[in-house]
Amino acid sequence: MVSTAPEQVAPATDPDRPVTSYRTDLVTVLLGTWFTIGLMVDAWAHNNVPELETFFTPWHAVFYWGFVVTAGWILWTCRAAFRGGRLPDLRAMPAGYPAAVLAIGGFALAGLGDMLWHVVFGVEQTIDILFSPTHLGLVTAMMIIVTTPLRTAWARRTDPAPGLLGLLPAVLSIALAATLVLLFLQYANALVYSPGRIMMALTNVDERLSSDMATSILVTNLVLILPVLTLARRWTLPPGSVTVVYAVIGALCAAITGFGNPELIGGLLVAGVLTDLAVLWLRPSPGSRGGLWAVAALAGLFTWSVYLAIGFLFAPQLVDASGSITAQALPELYTGIPVVQALAGLLVAVVLAATARPAAERR
Repeated sequence: MVSTAPEQVAPATDPDRPVTSYRTDLVTVLLGTWFTIGLMVDAWAHNNVPELETFFTPWHAVFYWGFVVTAGWILWTCRAAFRGGRLPDLRAMPAGYPAAVLAIGGFALAGLGDMLWHVVFGVEQTIDILFSPTHLGLVTAMMIIVTTPLRTAWARRTDPAPGLLGLLPAVLSIALAATLVLLFLQYANALVYSPGRIMMALTNVDERLSSDMATSILVTNLVLILPVLTLARRWTLPPGSVTVVYAVIGALCAAITGFGNPELIGGLLVAGVLTDLAVLWLRPSPGSRGGLWAVAALAGLFTWSVYLAIGFLFAPQLVDASGSITAQALPELYTGIPVVQALAGLLVAVVLAATARPAAERR
C-alpha cells in the first residue's frame, strides 16, 4: 500500500520520504469516517439518553473501535518506520502520517483519562461535555488523525487527477475536521435549530433568541466556508466539493438532533449544489483570486438564503387562539443575514487569498 515509485503516485515534497497511494489515503479517510460516525453516535446518546451514567456504553464501543481500526491501519501503513527494534523513524513514514502516529498515542492517553474522569465525576449531560479537558484532548488528537489524507495531498508536488474523485480523500478529510469543530461548537450551531425556532428568532418576540441565532449563523457560516476556501487555496476546486463538505457536516447535525431537522439538512444540500454550480462557473483556485472571492461570497448568500427560506416554508404559523398574528417579522433580519454572511465569507477569502501562491510558483 505504501509506494516509492514516482510513476504510480505523485512525489512528496521530501524526495526521500515514501508516499502513499490514492487507495491507501482513501482507506484512511473511510476509516476516519467510521471513527467520526462513532463520535456522532456518542454525541447523539449524550443529547438524547438522559439516564446515561457510565463510560461503558454501546455508543462508546462504536467510537473506540473506530479508533482502534483506524489506528491499526495507520500504524500498518507506517510499519517500515518501526523496523530495527529502535524508536520509530519519522522520516521513514509517508508524508502526512508522522503527526497521525503521534496523535494516536495522544488519543489513547486522553481516552484513558476520559474513562477515569467519568468514573470520578460522572458522565456529562449538558454543555459541560464540550469543555471537558479529556474530551478536548480526544477531539484534538482525532482532528490530527482524520486530516492525514489532507496533509498527504497537500505535501505532493503535483496536483491530483482532475475532478472530484482525484481529490476525494482530501475533501472528505477536511469535511470530517470541520464536522469535529462544529460538534464542539454546538452552542453556536445554527443547523440544529428547528424551522419554528428560526422563524421565532426573526421576529420581535425574543431579542435574545434573535441575537443568539445571528451569532450562531455567523459561526456556522465560517465553519462551512473555511474548508472550501482551504481547498481552493491549494488546488483548483473541483465541482462537487462543496456538496460533499455540506453533506458530511449535515450528517453531524442530523445525528445531534436525532434526525429531527431533515428540512434544514435538505436545504443545506441544496445550498451546496448551488454553490458547486458557482464553482463550476468560476473555477476558484490559487491563481484565480477573483473566483475564490466570488465563490466565498456566493456560498454565504446561497446557504443562508435557503436556510431562511426553509424556516419560512416549514415553520408553524405564529398566531394566537383568535387567529391574530402574535409576532412581527423583522425584514431587516430576513434580508440582512444572508448579506452579512456573504460579506463574512468574502472577508475570509480575501485574507486567505492574500497568502496563497499559484501552483506554478510552488514548484
